[in-house]
Amino acid sequence: MTERAPIGAQANGARWNDAGTSGAVSGAVAGGAVATAPRFAPIAARMPEYDLMVGPFLHLTAERDRLAGLRWQYFDVRPVGATLGAEVRGIHLGAQLTDDAVDEIRRALFEYKVLFFRDQRLTPDRHVAFAARFGELELHPALPANGERPELVRFAKGADMAGFENAWHHDVTWRERPSMGAVLHAISVPVVGGDTLFSDMYAAYESLSDDLKARIEGLSAVHDFTRAFGRGRSAEEQDSMRAAHPSVVHPVVCTHAATGRRHLYVNRIFTDRFEGMTADESRPLLDRLCRQADYPEHQVRLRWEPDTVAFWDNRAVQHYATSDYFPYTRVMERASVIGDHPA
Repeated sequence: MTERAPIGAQANGARWNDAGTSGAVSGAVAGGAVATAPRFAPIAARMPEYDLMVGPFLHLTAERDRLAGLRWQYFDVRPVGATLGAEVRGIHLGAQLTDDAVDEIRRALFEYKVLFFRDQRLTPDRHVAFAARFGELELHPALPANGERPELVRFAKGADMAGFENAWHHDVTWRERPSMGAVLHAISVPVVGGDTLFSDMYAAYESLSDDLKARIEGLSAVHDFTRAFGRGRSAEEQDSMRAAHPSVVHPVVCTHAATGRRHLYVNRIFTDRFEGMTADESRPLLDRLCRQADYPEHQVRLRWEPDTVAFWDNRAVQHYATSDYFPYTRVMERASVIGDHPA
């Protein structure tokens, strides 16, 4: 992996300033685009009353420019977000891919965090076969499966079943070994709506203030299956669920097993509390950390088409499926690859 430059000019509690209105001059070429050399030293400022960052997100610059320069042997790539998201062309996931081609897809996944493939007509068998090239596949205990392959979770939404995936989350963090990645295939999509957004959890961590990084260093969080799947169930049913799927503890900040980079690993759907704290005591800090996903600069948005496939790194990104298409139909199928113990 290429060594990344430190954040540098990000300001923690920096003063507001309006420097930079004087313009810029032509500069270097990066990734085929003409850059500009600023005549001032830009900083990101924080709005203290809201703890929001505004101004240039300089912690994205080195990663954005590094990704723009990557080249691949088995396919072409067009980056679509600053530090995450790439449209991959020239390869079909249902074909008999060589080991070298699969290894290159894996490397691209770790680099871009989420990959988008268009016009991928996959049968359930081919969907499962492709995902299984990356590891053992999960069987989900609560979500409905495809009728042909139990490894495929089927999300069939419409007039009879609305979408409730519109909150930022990593998948299945209630597992001891949550998903390494997920391969989601669009079967049927609405004409408008139903997009999925992804947010870079490396960038989310890197943009925290030094004080907040120090505060969460070594902190762990409890993740609970029943937070999502026990809603509306009786206390006895929830106890039965917890017996089958006990709460687990993961670090709040994890080190990615493949890249060695640090990323946030908490979400509102499955994270219940910080270890050693009550849920009420945990909520302000947990909410503060979860809001790191909200910055559009950390995000990329996928507009689905039939037979689009998204393959995301479930450690490096969180995702959010918009629920703006009711009562129209949106049908997706997902295969998830079992990952390692977060550390």
